[in-house]
Amino acid sequence: MMTHPLDNIFWHSLSDAQSCFAAGEGDARRYAKGFSPILGFANALQPDFDAINAYCEPGELFYCAGWIGTIPSGWTLEVESTMYRMLWDGVMPPEDATFQARRLNPDNVKDTQDAVSLAQLTNPGPFGMRTIALGEYLGCFDKDDRLIAMAGERSYAPPYREVSGVCTHPDFQGKGLAKRLMHRLIRRQLLADEIPFLHVMYSNSAAHELYLRMGFRDYCQTAVRVIRRIE
Repeated sequence: MMTHPLDNIFWHSLSDAQSCFAAGEGDARRYAKGFSPILGFANALQPDFDAINAYCEPGELFYCAGWIGTIPSGWTLEVESTMYRMLWDGVMPPEDATFQARRLNPDNVKDTQDAVSLAQLTNPGPFGMRTIALGEYLGCFDKDDRLIAMAGERSYAPPYREVSGVCTHPDFQGKGLAKRLMHRLIRRQLLADEIPFLHVMYSNSAAHELYLRMGFRDYCQTAVRVIRRIE
């Protein structure tokens, strides 16, 4: 039975357009080591862990969406929650020529380290040393060349492109930096005939309300788990 790509977005991304960033076989994939620790399964409701076990080391944490079944042998549940998957339904954001933002270079050690440090400080979701290679990541910097805000692109199943890694250093929140970064990314995506979408935790009501005001709408609400390989 055919399903909409957004109903199982991580599988559609990892098994097709982003297969170059994936590891796994059969009906299971993961982003390769160093990228965002996310699992994707052809059947999200009944994931085939036997097909992915060999690609996951003991101690590794992974995010898994859309699944609420029994935890399989060799794994343990760390977090169980719910998130919104939101789809762009707004107008083209206006061009913001005066906004100072810079593309983060995945081949630049400083850019990579700065992005990971900001993600660790603010916890925008699963993030790894190589995550900024998954798409375009934009950052704002202070006068000392410190990364203070960023937003980028993660999963991609044409034409759906995820806006992700949205975060701002606590010392610079409330200035609208993340929103302006998001607008620049969304504008680029729309001009490329892509459709933006994003994820936000159900508990993060402030961010959810902001995204609704920006022009996103709720596509669905889905389970999300963080699980750990133990053997």
